[in-house]
Amino acid sequence: MLFEGLELVSALATLAACLVSVTLLLAVSQQLWQLRWAATRDKSCKLPIPKGSMGFPLIGETGHWLLQVFSKIFSHEALESYLPKIQLVIQDTLRAWSSHPEAINVYQEAQKLTFRMAVRVLLGFSIPEEDLGHLFHVYQQFVENVFSLPVDLPFSGYRRGIQARQTLQKGLEKAIREKLQCTQGKDYSDALDILIESSKEHGKEMTMQELKDGTLELIFAAYATTASASTSLIMQLLKHPAVLEKLREELRAQGILHSGGCPCEGTLRLDMLSGLRYLDCVIKEVMRLFTPISGGYRTVLQTFELDGFQIPKGWSVMYSIRDTHDTAPVFKDVNVFDPDRFSQARSEDKDGRFHYLPFGGGVRTCLGKHLAKLFLKVLAVELASTSRFELATRTFPRITLVPVLHPVDGLSVKFFGLDSNQNKILPETEAMLSATV
Repeated sequence: MLFEGLELVSALATLAACLVSVTLLLAVSQQLWQLRWAATRDKSCKLPIPKGSMGFPLIGETGHWLLQVFSKIFSHEALESYLPKIQLVIQDTLRAWSSHPEAINVYQEAQKLTFRMAVRVLLGFSIPEEDLGHLFHVYQQFVENVFSLPVDLPFSGYRRGIQARQTLQKGLEKAIREKLQCTQGKDYSDALDILIESSKEHGKEMTMQELKDGTLELIFAAYATTASASTSLIMQLLKHPAVLEKLREELRAQGILHSGGCPCEGTLRLDMLSGLRYLDCVIKEVMRLFTPISGGYRTVLQTFELDGFQIPKGWSVMYSIRDTHDTAPVFKDVNVFDPDRFSQARSEDKDGRFHYLPFGGGVRTCLGKHLAKLFLKVLAVELASTSRFELATRTFPRITLVPVLHPVDGLSVKFFGLDSNQNKILPETEAMLSATV
């Protein structure tokens, strides 16, 4: 009995010690995150995180002129000029995937694809493939340590993030200088061109440091979430072959895909993509069920009441995108992947405000949402037109939500080209890409 009593006391003491440790850890973490939150708004801060709202889009702390700049970067005219280049990058990538003898890790390759799209198309950098691969590796180190605790110690994530950011900025500065010196052969204005010219129009000559920060922000905004959504798209097409076949039927009906299965000649156009109603439904359903990020933060501008609780002015609140989609009464069978819920016959998303918000809502909605949807649509069209792919594992992997939604093992898939040309980088494609970067 004595020994049992001592064991009980020991267990209770251990439990109490654990509770104290957890409480202290939470308190310290809270203070560190508050320090980091304040530091991201300090222009002299050397944190590896980009300036802005906790490192996400810089719009939170910028002037009205920059909002106008971003409206130009993602305007209809700009997207029309990006489209042929985006299609070429995706076609080149799918040929590489199809020529790979083994299965590929889709999430890792999607990250490379979106990084390449941001650097080649959005920023117009002419960087050799070997240097681009090195820059991507450094960028991954930067992203992996963005949310590290701000403790500057050797071998800490914070220190690795700082070192990666410094290396990144050196590479970006070299690319920017080369771009500014070589203006020949360009057949479109990329996002960086628009940023530079628009700042001059507003009497704001951007320094090299501002250009590097802006460049890094544009890559950051186009990278993780788009790679997440691209992976989710491929996974759902694998899980639902009937959806893929229905998408192919729409492509045949619109003259994008021959009845025999081969893609028709010519590049895609915005009006062509906007006419693909079922494709739009597929992308919407992917973004509803597999939103890359959980939610966002906002500051209360005016005291209000919600479900009997008063939320004071000045408080920070978080809204949950996933919970909104899961609990919205307008959606039926919320856990079922059903693109037809967005069809004209059903239009479940039209039955109320703020039931569907994969890109946020209000004045702080994601400015790059049209570019993201364009990229996903082109990827879906090229997957349906030029690739055959199958799951390389016995079961589908489980999904994790941190830092963005993605499969835990990255999703192992084997790709096959539909014809002999799919395994080659066509000379005209390579020439067109080099002429536009």
